[in-house]
Amino acid sequence: MEEAPCSSSAARSSTKGKSSNDLNIGITLLNDDLLHNILTRLPALSFASASCVSKSWNSICSRIISRPKLSSALSLNPSLREAVKEVVNKVLSEPIRPHFAIVNVGCGFDANKILRLIQRKLGFNIPIIVTVNNGIIGRDALTDEFKEVKWGALFSGIGDDEYARHINEGIVLTIGYLPGLKVEAIPLIRPPKTPQEPCVDSFIMDIKEYSASVSGRQFPIGVILFGEASTDMKLVLEKLDYAMPIDTVIVGDERGCSVFRCGNDSRNACFSKGFIEAVALVFAQDRNRSSGNIRFHVAFSNGVSPVGGKYKAASVRTNSTDCSTWLTAKREGHQELLDGESILHDINTLLENHIEPPELYIGVTKNRKVSIGAEKPMPRTCIAYHGVVGGDEEYLYVDGMGIKTGDIFRFYHSAPNAALASLAEVRDALNNMKLEKNSRSFEGNGDNATNVFGGILFACYGRGDSFFGRPNADSSPFLENFPGVPFAGIFCCGEMVRPCTTLIGPSPDAKPISCFLHVYSSVYLVMSYDPPPSAEH
Repeated sequence: MEEAPCSSSAARSSTKGKSSNDLNIGITLLNDDLLHNILTRLPALSFASASCVSKSWNSICSRIISRPKLSSALSLNPSLREAVKEVVNKVLSEPIRPHFAIVNVGCGFDANKILRLIQRKLGFNIPIIVTVNNGIIGRDALTDEFKEVKWGALFSGIGDDEYARHINEGIVLTIGYLPGLKVEAIPLIRPPKTPQEPCVDSFIMDIKEYSASVSGRQFPIGVILFGEASTDMKLVLEKLDYAMPIDTVIVGDERGCSVFRCGNDSRNACFSKGFIEAVALVFAQDRNRSSGNIRFHVAFSNGVSPVGGKYKAASVRTNSTDCSTWLTAKREGHQELLDGESILHDINTLLENHIEPPELYIGVTKNRKVSIGAEKPMPRTCIAYHGVVGGDEEYLYVDGMGIKTGDIFRFYHSAPNAALASLAEVRDALNNMKLEKNSRSFEGNGDNATNVFGGILFACYGRGDSFFGRPNADSSPFLENFPGVPFAGIFCCGEMVRPCTTLIGPSPDAKPISCFLHVYSSVYLVMSYDPPPSAEH
């Protein structure tokens, strides 16, 4: 008689088959609500795998991430690899399919190495921008504590050696999933010995062509713009304002240092053609979208106040070596020619009651003609801020160029009280957005009410704890109105925002004049979502 099979082997075989059958039956018997509950708790990578199990699972996964989502995390770990690991694990701890990534770091970290690490974690087919900044803002990946960190202020009170080892080390990672939008990184490239203006024109045409290719309309709904420290972004902003409709939101940092990768790999081959002066993260409607409507909103907190009267530039010299301008001027309505020392004496006399000398700027009203390519130039008026460097018996010295003889300017100074009052206005504006959502929900719209799902902050490096006398002041308007909603940002050296206006002159009926590049300000990009009328709960 033939010997019976090994009992233990038979048992293992029987158990294995039973377990597999039971698992399949168990999966089949899971109702959609229970499966939905399980899948929503998965981290992003496991969620992606689950969506491939079956058509029914994929359908449920698609419903779970049918709405847009922003996710962000901050780490101050001095180890580059550990810091990247912490923020990546946090932003991918819930279901999300990244459409883009913004990475903000201090100069203590290698931006190119960060880019390579993030690419390996998030994939090579999404646009990623890594910028080196003066500070980072966000929620700690490990402690969940919200932090505004300015480099040079974080480690005060410790020994010089310890300070030197840790200064400028930290990262905030923000990723977004925006169904209904297409996102791409588009660089402003300037070949050697080429004037800036035609390069800016090409940059704007690239943005319009990309938007047209994915949406059917030439204009994106929003642009997040990162300029290089050596680039004059005033011309870029003037031309973007001229070329884009008023409903295209533009925000960003004037002076950073960026490395990036486009989502479309064919675009990455063009980087060797010249110096990268700026990079734009462009958000355009997807012509094939079937979801609700994503909207970009901006809020602005001013941090400067006018001082003294108006002046008219009498003579103007520029120094391209250090990108500065030397001025003489006349008081508006007077003929006396004033040197820099005389002008600053008058302004400092008006400010003599200040405990500490504030930062000084001149706001120059510029009447210019602007065009793109061969178009007929059209008149535009805007105000541009230039930092005051000093003055002597000949000239007033200011940062930047682009000032002309006859331009009208006025002095402005950094003002914490003005900034606090402006923050209150931002808080009220965001509260109105929240009240509108609650009102729509109360009226029976339910899930069809507008939903704020994320925000990004661009704050001047001069603000923060030392400016306001308390922590997280700039973040507070958003955090108080939308607790638990992802929010992150950076400290900048020049905050860009559009649409935005400012009032010139003391008269209450003074006309608003466009201003896109600000100082001592904070700019809030708020993202909201209007679900389609048939959206399911």
